[in-house]
Amino acid sequence: MKVKVIKWISRVVNILLVAIFLFTFALVISNLMSEGNPKVFGQELKVVYSGSMEPEIKTGAVIGIKPEFDVRNLKEGDVIMFQQRENHFVTHRIIEVLNNDGQLMFRTKGDNNEFADTNAVIPANIYGVHDGINIPYIGYAMDFANSKFGLVALMFIPGFWLLFSSGKTIYTALKEEKEKKKRANTETVENVS
Repeated sequence: MKVKVIKWISRVVNILLVAIFLFTFALVISNLMSEGNPKVFGQELKVVYSGSMEPEIKTGAVIGIKPEFDVRNLKEGDVIMFQQRENHFVTHRIIEVLNNDGQLMFRTKGDNNEFADTNAVIPANIYGVHDGINIPYIGYAMDFANSKFGLVALMFIPGFWLLFSSGKTIYTALKEEKEKKKRANTETVENVS
């Protein structure tokens, strides 16, 4: 009974390691092919670093941002990613569409913020529109996987573990086969005597 439980646990661990390995491999390939911006179904995957959109979008979530959109179709309630200042992007909800002498502008607010953002967002600063993908907490794993140490840990540790596990399985099978042959030879010698 104890051996069956150990084998079952070993299989579950192996399946999890293969899943981590494949996920990391897919993430790395996606990053390489899309120049650092992994894409799924035409949406760039971005990590959320603040809680301004909670509870809908959690801190550490991975969200999909659609970079191709028509600014004229944006409306109240849409969630957009925009550049607030150089190298600083924010994801907030449009609470008002403004038309300032023919110039479209958008008043935004984080769902979890008390007040609206100070400055209205102009179309040129909008990076994309949030479009459906929202996976809580996986952003932490994605950031870890994108680091050098994370890449090594998530690619090589499961790989070495799988090699070790496979080697152990092969060794056990060869040992059992050797014992079978030894028993068969012993039985043959006893039958001959």
